[in-house]
Amino acid sequence: MTTSSAGVLIEARGLTKHYDGFSLEGVDLAVGEGEVVGLVGQNGAGKSTTIKALLGLIGVDGGEGFVLGTPSEDLARPAGAATKERVGVVFDTVSLPGHLRVSDVGRIYSCAYASWDAGGFSRLTRELGLAAEKAVKDLSRGMGMKLSLACALSHGPQVLILDEATAGLDPMARDEALERLRDFVAEPGHAILMSSHITSDLERIADRIVCMDAGRIVFDLPREAITDEAGIARCRAADLERVAASGIVPELRYLRNDYGVDVLVPDRFAFAESFPDIPCDRMTIDDYMALTLKGGVRQ
Repeated sequence: MTTSSAGVLIEARGLTKHYDGFSLEGVDLAVGEGEVVGLVGQNGAGKSTTIKALLGLIGVDGGEGFVLGTPSEDLARPAGAATKERVGVVFDTVSLPGHLRVSDVGRIYSCAYASWDAGGFSRLTRELGLAAEKAVKDLSRGMGMKLSLACALSHGPQVLILDEATAGLDPMARDEALERLRDFVAEPGHAILMSSHITSDLERIADRIVCMDAGRIVFDLPREAITDEAGIARCRAADLERVAASGIVPELRYLRNDYGVDVLVPDRFAFAESFPDIPCDRMTIDDYMALTLKGGVRQ
């Protein structure tokens, strides 16, 4: 029997799933203890499919997944019940009956999880501004996401798997949610895998960034390699030829725009020493994705 890797709490090995018009192709992914891994990519890239496969919500056509050492396929069976107690999940929609009140949700979850902390749930919902008598159908999208996050955190999980969990939250609410996630992952034995289109959130909390496109992983990098080390060189056409000829950027990725050419620079500090006359700005995750997914390449 295959087992998960030591020290890895969430793992995908060659996950493959075929649909009409889309395939998840050999996804390899690992989230270690103490890590926050951000999963990014365009709509339809395969992020949600990967998460569902890891949770055993869909069958796969190849490869395998593990969550806390339990094979993903067992999470949909009685054999995986004990592991599911230790996994907190938030999807991008609130999948609760609309007539339920917030207090009702807590009582239902207490029947589903032996580790349910009723007091902690009540405290957390109050802190998040969720009135106990409020019906789920009357919650805004943002408040619904807060309720889902409160549920995920109130049964003592060891890992959190979040699919667009900060979607719909206003900036202050996102700040609060991120602070709670930081506190969570600081506990020994914890880890987070979260997909998000709000990459500024990932710049603040993620240790690694994994980008997917068309069912494949395009890059898997430490967050600081993108936001702290890489840069965007703002080149003119003649500058691009100079940079290409220098060999300082072995695989030159670029995007042309109305004002010139943006070039992905792996080490903006070394680049600035070699080309002090070419402006080189700090990189964001969105910038890195755009240059990687849409940019041209020169060897």
